[in-house]
Amino acid sequence: MNKILIFGVGLIGGSIALSAKKSGLASDIVGVGRNQDNLNDAIKLKLIDRTSQELNKDIAEAHIIIIATPVAQFPLILKTIQPHLSSHTIITDVGSTKTSVIESAKQILGSQYSQFIGGHPIAGSEKHGATAAHIDLFKDKNVILTPDQDTSSRAKEVIEALWKNAGAIVSNMSHSDHDKIFSTISHLPHLLAFSLVDMITQRANANELLKFAASGFKDFTRIAASSPEMWKDITLANKKFILDDIKHFENQIKLLKEAIEHEDEKKILTLFENASKTRSEWSR
Repeated sequence: MNKILIFGVGLIGGSIALSAKKSGLASDIVGVGRNQDNLNDAIKLKLIDRTSQELNKDIAEAHIIIIATPVAQFPLILKTIQPHLSSHTIITDVGSTKTSVIESAKQILGSQYSQFIGGHPIAGSEKHGATAAHIDLFKDKNVILTPDQDTSSRAKEVIEALWKNAGAIVSNMSHSDHDKIFSTISHLPHLLAFSLVDMITQRANANELLKFAASGFKDFTRIAASSPEMWKDITLANKKFILDDIKHFENQIKLLKEAIEHEDEKKILTLFENASKTRSEWSR
């Protein structure tokens, strides 16, 4: 893996670069991005060796290309890559949705689609940008890969090795199963956090509410500080499963609302006890 080309040197892309650089996995790590100040930070922090000055040449020479941008940018990046893609190059991504990514890769890469494998590291933070990157971000964290029948065995081997080198635990699943699962356990919670904070900002007494908000509010809403652009793209890319989960949540809120209105202590207590037990057992 002599050369790794990374589109988007933020928290995830920067942490992959740092891991590969520190371990000597690649001798030349090249960054591409829209924000030159962020790329300058990545160089100062020694996440990457340089930025790309001859992108077509760097694409052709890359052993691995990693797309770590918001998912709405993927089609344009794949179109940029495709004309210069060498047969030895493996492409992967780190997007939180997989179906739309796979569909774009199949359509744009055509016969070279076998060189692509979807990926999603289950690690992150509400912080973003190159300055948020750190060496242990993926240590003992799950990474999901979404190969299909067209994915080459070499693509699987190379990208699995990349993630294991970073200390991750690698699993495989279909892109549809991935999007359904993460809609429930990741995407919906982010939408709820964004919505709650936005609801508060619309209140006339927003400043007073935030003044007295304590650790519970802080813990619940931490993820609302995540990248708005990234989560806008995720929300639209996984629209089908997210809308299904919103309906389920609306039904759950309706049940709780009715129990409160009728002062049904038994229903309220049962709901809280079920949730408390599940959360306690999961977090052990």
